[in-house]
Amino acid sequence: MSYLSVHQLHFIFGLLGNLISFMVFLAPMPTFWTIYKKKTAEGFQSIPYLVALMSAMLLLYYGALKTNAILLISINSFGCFIELVYIALYLFYAPKREKILTMKLFVVFDLGFCGVILGGTMLFLHGMKRTNAVGLICAAFNLSVFASPLSIMKRVITTKSVEFMSFPLSFFLTLSAVMWFFYGFFMKDLFIALPNIVGFLLGMIQMIIYMIYRDKKVNSFGGKEGNLEEGDKKYEGNYQNAPTIENQEINMVKTNSNI
Repeated sequence: MSYLSVHQLHFIFGLLGNLISFMVFLAPMPTFWTIYKKKTAEGFQSIPYLVALMSAMLLLYYGALKTNAILLISINSFGCFIELVYIALYLFYAPKREKILTMKLFVVFDLGFCGVILGGTMLFLHGMKRTNAVGLICAAFNLSVFASPLSIMKRVITTKSVEFMSFPLSFFLTLSAVMWFFYGFFMKDLFIALPNIVGFLLGMIQMIIYMIYRDKKVNSFGGKEGNLEEGDKKYEGNYQNAPTIENQEINMVKTNSNI
């Protein structure tokens, strides 16, 4: 009876991780189709795409430092490309104030922060010390990104409404975490494997919370019932807390945690 080798296993899980991460990277397409039809990005945020770009850039650099990491390089090369497309589209349709803010964040974090890491590690570290330092930075960054949906989970529990959570996105991100964990495990790469344990656990919690609250009939206005009076049609709900497409897409801040 023949068994798959460790090399074959890490290639299979890496390939599956590429396919799932590819779909996750494409998840914001409906949002940008809406922006295109409205001809404005007002009401939407660019931060998830800036964070995703930073994560892809760091992981691309890490993959370039390692040996036999073509699967890391391939998916993060695509990630850098598609996130730049999203950011360009956002800048084209965003109001002037949001354009300025997005450009400032792009220059400071995506160019500045990543540039400091690239330059610092290239100048002061060599060999495995450089690879380990970049891997540690990637792991720490991905852990912080994986924790980002905690506020959404709290909001779902508070409002007893799952309008703020996308179950398919949570499912695919959890599945992605599983694939990349086994890729890192068989590659003996703790910087890839360990953050995805956290990603898997948080993804499972998100889906459990979704299943608990999906049939609740409480509306999304902070858990308070809005009253519509027949006489003057006065709506007493807090309309400013109404869910938007961006609320439903907020988990996209983790698209950077696709690995």
